[in-house]
Amino acid sequence: MRLFVSIDLPERLADAVADAQARLADAGGIRPVDPGQAHLTLQFLGETEPDRVAEIEAALRRAVADADVAPFEFRVGGFGVFPALDYISVVWLGVREGAGDAETRRLQAAVERELADLGFESDDHEFTPHVTIARMDDARGKDLVQRVVRETDPDVGSFRVEEIRLKKSTLRSDGPEYETIASIGL
Repeated sequence: MRLFVSIDLPERLADAVADAQARLADAGGIRPVDPGQAHLTLQFLGETEPDRVAEIEAALRRAVADADVAPFEFRVGGFGVFPALDYISVVWLGVREGAGDAETRRLQAAVERELADLGFESDDHEFTPHVTIARMDDARGKDLVQRVVRETDPDVGSFRVEEIRLKKSTLRSDGPEYETIASIGL
């Protein structure tokens, strides 16, 4: 099964995520993600044997304890892109500085350490807390996306983060389907 660890946005923010995506609607070559499944990925694990779920869940519990993060407010807003404005493959919403940014970074670092001990590879780039809202398949809409990212600053909203989740991702022709395998409270 294909697994990742996330902080999920509540369903009540789906309309605000969709509003942010709507600013990009006229851009060709862009593929929005389902706003109802919006999340921040703490670590992608990839294909994983189902019999490893218990040890992964235990590692995530240790990570939460190690990070020593109590439930916190998390504010989503502002556009960004990966890898750069000159070549865009992902459009995302960020975590407002001072509104969950530090806690999210501590959680991610602890998750990465614990899962590395189980043999899962760490990302080869610095962690940037973000919520992916669209992927660019080609550069047709690049100029519009660049303009929107530079000139607008959407405020999606805030919520209280009280858990992280181990999620299963099933790839389908109409987009991925996510299922929560385990929830670990902060």
